Amino acid sequence: MKIKDVVIETPLFLAPMAGVTDLAFRKICRELGAGATVTEMVSSRALVYQDKKSNQILRLGEGEHPSAVQIFGNDPDVMAQAAVLALERSGADMIDLNMGCPTPKIVNNGDGSALMQNPALAARIITAVADAVPCPVTVKFRTGWDAGSINVLDFAKMAEASGADAICIHGRTRKQMYSGRANWDHIRDAARAVSIPVIANGDVFTPEDCVRVLDYTGAAGVMIGRAAFGNPWLFSQAKAALLGKEIPALPPLSERLEVALRQVTLSIEEKGERVAVLEARKYLAWYLRGVRGANYYKDRLFSLTTHEEVVRTVRELQHVLR
Repeated sequence: MKIKDVVIETPLFLAPMAGVTDLAFRKICRELGAGATVTEMVSSRALVYQDKKSNQILRLGEGEHPSAVQIFGNDPDVMAQAAVLALERSGADMIDLNMGCPTPKIVNNGDGSALMQNPALAARIITAVADAVPCPVTVKFRTGWDAGSINVLDFAKMAEASGADAICIHGRTRKQMYSGRANWDHIRDAARAVSIPVIANGDVFTPEDCVRVLDYTGAAGVMIGRAAFGNPWLFSQAKAALLGKEIPALPPLSERLEVALRQVTLSIEEKGERVAVLEARKYLAWYLRGVRGANYYKDRLFSLTTHEEVVRTVRELQHVLR
């Protein structure tokens, strides 16, 4: 697929997820088949006001293309300035605008999916950013605020008219958060209503789901989010499914844990040992989902404080668990 002049050979996107899709995890997902990656969301105001942490989030891995940086905010001028800064500092191929995050911390400030309640302001933001940067601009949003205010079709048309080069639709309302079922019908209807590429998101848990959502909705691409937690192999499986090839089996646990350990090492290189190991506690547990006898070790993971302890624990897991 193409978004403006950016070619994405495999239409599989790793969703931007705060606290999850850092440089280390994006690198692993890309190696395993993700066609495009998106950074964790960055506050437009933090960027404009020179927040150092934001610059770290913007860092891309070597050869991490095509990629996008995602920014959020509710002021058109600030968003435009932030988009320029984000592009300059990251070297990304695209700017993605977050108009779908449902968390109270974001929504209560008028950001994220709160903008679906104010399409006029959302339009001004999209236009301001599209006018400010030379690269493609994409917009991620939901089907509406709640079941009584589904406005995904109008919002999709507005985004296109305002200058968006592609849109990504999560098939849930803001009120649903991540519960209930994603409504692929709304994604299908939006894909039929606009001429720019639509990326489908929501309830994509298996490689077969990737094929089904593309066939059902007519979307150009699919975005994988929570299903990739501890399972980056979903991308290689989904890629095979899209090509009509035999879906490879999940690697043995020992091999999966080796990749988990590599993720920790990559994260330490980026963030330092203390921060990386604290964050590793949660995603090491994700790699153990569904593994019989793993609960005892999951408890131990949350006491890890050093890289040495991580390595020792992973080696023990590889020996004990199958």
